[in-house]
Amino acid sequence: MRRIVVLNPKGGCGKTTITTNLASYFAAQGHRTSLMDYDVQGSSWQWLKLRGPDRPEIRGVRAAEAVPGTTRAWQTRPPEGTERLIVDTPAALDFHRLVEATRGAQAIIIPVLPSNIDIHAASRSIADLLIRARISRRGDRLAVVANRVRKHTRVYAKLERFLNSLDIPFITTFRDTQNYVRAVEEGVGIFEMPEAVTRRDREQWQPLIEWIESRPVHHLVHGSTIASS
Repeated sequence: MRRIVVLNPKGGCGKTTITTNLASYFAAQGHRTSLMDYDVQGSSWQWLKLRGPDRPEIRGVRAAEAVPGTTRAWQTRPPEGTERLIVDTPAALDFHRLVEATRGAQAIIIPVLPSNIDIHAASRSIADLLIRARISRRGDRLAVVANRVRKHTRVYAKLERFLNSLDIPFITTFRDTQNYVRAVEEGVGIFEMPEAVTRRDREQWQPLIEWIESRPVHHLVHGSTIASS
């Protein structure tokens, strides 16, 4: 199973957009896909409810609030047979939930918007992952993406310089388009919409998908961790 976590401490940076589009892509590719929502607002959960019965199945897991009489380990357990688990996280994620959400993740994606506030928030998020959650750069699990971008602007140039200065892969840039708004309203993803209107967006997603699929999958065998591709 590949566990993919989308994380940023700042709200409104597009975590749910990335989560839902990844989930819909993998489901459309025939992978048994689950979406785990850590956000009390439940945006990803609401998106799941909008999906029609004719769409590829995506199973949902509510991880935001404790369920009486249920352990956290059981509550946050992926459904049996899950091949791709996409985890949506909230803006305010305390240390324990940060460790819980990222434990065992092969890919941790940090979306960043082109603004000074978002650049600062991304710096703090990366520091938390490296220092508090003890996620190593050398593990090659961290990546950043630029979201809702209008290229050829001064603020995007600043964001691009910042992302390129990190010792973390800067994978791709997603443009600012109403396609994502329509996708959320319909409970679908970019790859489930007509190709004629989403061709540019699909091209922008390809580098991220390829990066995720190239991450090694770790299995626990008799207390030891081994990697396989």
